[in-house]
Amino acid sequence: MLFLLAGCVGSPVSSVFRHHRKYTVTPPAGYYYDGYQERGIASWYGSDFDGKPTASGEIYNMYASTAANKTLPLGTVVRVKNLNNGKTTVVRINDRGPFVKGRIIDLSYKAAKDIGIVRTGTAPVVITIIGGNYGKVERFTLQVGAFVVRSNAVRLKDRLDPSFYSLSIRKVRQSGLLLYKVFVGDFATPAQSNATRKILLNLGFSSFLTVK
Repeated sequence: MLFLLAGCVGSPVSSVFRHHRKYTVTPPAGYYYDGYQERGIASWYGSDFDGKPTASGEIYNMYASTAANKTLPLGTVVRVKNLNNGKTTVVRINDRGPFVKGRIIDLSYKAAKDIGIVRTGTAPVVITIIGGNYGKVERFTLQVGAFVVRSNAVRLKDRLDPSFYSLSIRKVRQSGLLLYKVFVGDFATPAQSNATRKILLNLGFSSFLTVK
């Protein structure tokens, strides 16, 4: 018996998320607070990713003041200070990454230009939370499929893996049946899932929003 809430596509799934091909990010437990700081290396990303979806579901705009961080809650607003020249900029976290050892933030082109790292590519920085959604908040995800046979759920997850971040399989007992459900994404608000849902539809997969 098979329960599937997704369609089928004949061609391989293309890569659409730059950071998330091999990573599932789980932010640490606990509350963040105004003044919370991290130190490390900042890098930046630009035109190759302009117009593509971010982890939040927003479309990346290289001329907006945004950034990617591995663990800070999406929506967090931080001040970034370049420790080499003292320049600062304020950005909102709407993406995940960078996944390079020692790097703590990936800035948009605009933010990188603000603190003078476009030419150098990287710089040591300190980031400080100054606002945004940094407490414990309800998160949302998209359910793409539900199966009685676990191997079918694994097959769907592997099919989506090259393209989507934060993929997971959960074992759930529902109406007397043990189901293996496949989920895509980690969103702070329902609206942030819209871009991912559209991509899934274009690939032939239906989905619906649920609380994580």
